[in-house]
Order: sequence, then structure tokens, then C-alpha cells
Amino acid sequence: IMPEFCIAERDGHVLTVTMNRPERMNALHSPSHFEMDEIFNEFEKDPDLWVAIVTGAGDRAFSAGNDLKWQAEGKKTEPPASGFAGLAHRFNMQKPIIAAVNGLAMGGGFEVALACDIIIAAENAFFALPEPRVGLAALAGGLHRLSRQIPMKQAMGMILTGRRVMAEEGYKLGFVTEVVPEGGALEGARRWAALISECSPVSIRTSKDVVLRGQQYASADEAILADYQSVTDMRNSLDFIEGPLAFSEKRPPDWKGR
Repeated sequence: IMPEFCIAERDGHVLTVTMNRPERMNALHSPSHFEMDEIFNEFEKDPDLWVAIVTGAGDRAFSAGNDLKWQAEGKKTEPPASGFAGLAHRFNMQKPIIAAVNGLAMGGGFEVALACDIIIAAENAFFALPEPRVGLAALAGGLHRLSRQIPMKQAMGMILTGRRVMAEEGYKLGFVTEVVPEGGALEGARRWAALISECSPVSIRTSKDVVLRGQQYASADEAILADYQSVTDMRNSLDFIEGPLAFSEKRPPDWKGR
């Protein structure tokens, strides 16, 4: 089936997923959640895809979040089990995902970005969780992710007002990885994806898994001593042999990703 509300494009080991409803500021409705769910299911299963980039069509919006017009028309708003945009509840995704925020990221749009591992934001991009202004709450992960990704008082300042934060302030607060010139978000994200792709895909998946699972422990000590299946998998992988071999032979590694 050809996706109707998003575009998925492969370039080597990188998958770029574009939320494609520019006439609605790339706001997402039930059909688009299910499309993205399917795309990310395929991405997870495909051994040749190592990194994903998520962005929005056009130059005005990454995503305005939940399509309120669709909701107001009384249409079904159920997302899939993987949550908003097929990402918000995808807690076991081991492959890295980069958000290329090319414009506004409001509500669910900001929550999609927060569910990614890296956020590259154009300098004209801005972020907000304005749900309380329309009688809702940021329940697609925004309340929990933002308050864990930046200091609590700063998070509350955004959450309890719904105020807009420009890319530069987002960088200072700590939820934006890099600010790039207007129009450069996708190019910036591709640059980061290329850097990630130079590393062993197995090591990258293991690193992400250990960071996220380690968050469940009260202290760094406990997290360090915990057992992680991904670490066992890495030690039994072809990449684990290839990395040191390539280093000793002074040549670029030929990663297999398994």
C-alpha cells in the first residue's frame, strides 16, 4: 500500500519519513498514525536500515500535532499500539531516530520530536505543549519526556503555560541537539545520520538500549552493574569481531549490522 499522508524514502542505510499534510501543518489524524506505525514496523525489521529521520513537508511546520479539526468533526482518533505518529509508545525501538524540525512543533508534533533520540532544529523552529489552552493535556509522552529531558522547573514553565520556545532557547534548555540555519534541518539531520552510520549498527543499538534501560535504575551504580541482553548480543555479533580487526588492519570497517 502506498502511504497517503506520509512519505518514506530510503537512502543507503537511512530512512527518511516525512509527515505529508502541509495543508494542515502536518497535523496527524488516525489514518496517518497507522501509516507511520506500519513504516516504523518495517524500519525496525529491515537489517539494512540503520537510522531514521522524521521531518515535516513544506517549510512552515514539522507537525502541529493532533488534527483538532478531524477530532471536532467527530471522527475516530484512536492511535495504534505504538502511539501517536507510530512512535510515542514505541518503547523498545533500538535503532536511532533523528527529528529534523523544519518549522513549528506543537503539541503532538513536539511529542514526536521528544520521542526521537536527536533533535536538529532550524533556527525558525519553535516548540510548545499548548494542550491546556484547548482543554487537553500532552498525554502522548510529552509531560513525561520533557520533564526527564530538561530540568523540572524549566519543563513546568513550558507545560503549565503552553508557551512557545524558539530553537535557540530549546538548545539552551537542553532538548535540542543542534540549531541549524532556516531551511537546513533535513540537511543537518542527514549529516548526523551519516556520522551515526560510520559506527557499528550493533554498537549503536546496544548503546541506545543501555542508556534507555539504565534510566529505570535509581543510581548510575545499579545501571552499570545491570544485565542487558543487547550487550550479550553485541559481544556475539560479527561487528564485534570486525571493528578491532579493521582497526588493526588500518582500514575502514565493513559493518554487517549483526
